[in-house]
Amino acid sequence: MKTILLIEDNNDIRENTCELLELEGYKVILALNGKSGLALAREYLPDLVLCDIMMPEANGYEVLNELQANVSTRFIPFIFLTASAEKKEVNVGLEMGASGYIRKPFDPKELFDAITKCFNDATL
Repeated sequence: MKTILLIEDNNDIRENTCELLELEGYKVILALNGKSGLALAREYLPDLVLCDIMMPEANGYEVLNELQANVSTRFIPFIFLTASAEKKEVNVGLEMGASGYIRKPFDPKELFDAITKCFNDATL
């Protein structure tokens, strides 16, 4: 069973996304902000991180930078979740090394397609 760390400060989005992931057979670890997400990523070494961008205590860009700077978390696939539709933000995230970018609100198929792509790319 693959483990996904979901870092999201919005309760409704966090709970709904967690439920979707669990129904698909993933083990989900939840973090309410970037700082706690970083600690959980180091502790559990999840197979994938789904992370909001705009959050308290550490934003998504800071989380990605910190994970990439740590030898034990550097290669964990990382997908940004955001309400922003700015193409510039998408490009910044991808240039930083994110594996994907999903705009909220998202369709469950879009979420699972992005996750599947990350896991397939990781096995190449």
